[in-house]
Amino acid sequence: MLLTNEQLKSIYFGALHFKETDDGYLQAFQYTDSQMDYFRNSPFTFWYERCDASNCKTFEMTTAATKLSFSYRFNWKCSEDTVELYVNGLAAEIRYVKDMGDAGTLSFDLPEGEKQVVIYLPSDATLLVKDFEINAEFTPATKGEKVLWIGDSITQGYGPLRSSHTYVSVANRLLNYDILNQGIGGYVYDKNTMVPMEGYRPDKIIIAMGTNQFGSETMDAVEEYYECLKQVYGDTPVLCISPLWRGDCPGQEAVLERFCDKVKQIAGKYPNVTVLDGFTLVPHLPEYFLDKLHPNCLGMELYGRNLVDFIRKEGF
Repeated sequence: MLLTNEQLKSIYFGALHFKETDDGYLQAFQYTDSQMDYFRNSPFTFWYERCDASNCKTFEMTTAATKLSFSYRFNWKCSEDTVELYVNGLAAEIRYVKDMGDAGTLSFDLPEGEKQVVIYLPSDATLLVKDFEINAEFTPATKGEKVLWIGDSITQGYGPLRSSHTYVSVANRLLNYDILNQGIGGYVYDKNTMVPMEGYRPDKIIIAMGTNQFGSETMDAVEEYYECLKQVYGDTPVLCISPLWRGDCPGQEAVLERFCDKVKQIAGKYPNVTVLDGFTLVPHLPEYFLDKLHPNCLGMELYGRNLVDFIRKEGF
């Protein structure tokens, strides 16, 4: 059965909206056109490069199919992570971006019987898809609460070099949120993208930012951001995760700690905001990081699981 792009959208999760190219590829976006225009005109060109990455986008369904395939094309690549197949919650096949051409077809063999199937798309690349084919009927996955994630490269998913092992993906395997991941490499607390998104209203918001600006002399940007957040989303529950420990800035530990304390103080002034100390999520050891800044697979696994434990304990 060859799916139309409209049918493909029913199993395509993590998108705010879609566009179809002239040659039939479906591209999913997590930002509005106006937000992307802001990134395009920003002096930080890498924001625009990353703002339409495939991070935390998935195909998810229940099916008895034994084979599926789709054509793909990369519009952009940065770090070379993966496309991954999960069956009944376990990784079944991993395709590394470094081994994939700029365009081609991916085919996956599936075990017999009905099962839950998830395909994770790359976190740090922009992948377009068309001609999705499956040899049996399928039922799209059913999701829970609608959750907006906002953050920098760690939230986007850089570090593990495995699309299924970002902390957001780890957490969502346990929480089954209907997510929109607006993590973007290099991002900071920036009120210019804290604007209403037409047709989208999250049930909850999770924000994990600040590690890219901890040396800032003032906290004005953080204060302005949370005030804009209040204006746009009102009393929507928010979880603020302060920056993680980082070991790549020797001599700056005290500066980072003071910045984290100030972030927690600012966010904690709002009654709808729950604050989580990021220093409690990943061990302060280089073995848990790719580069002493971005958690690796093990660090991300602990980050995601410790975050889920906190969410469940606090009833967020």
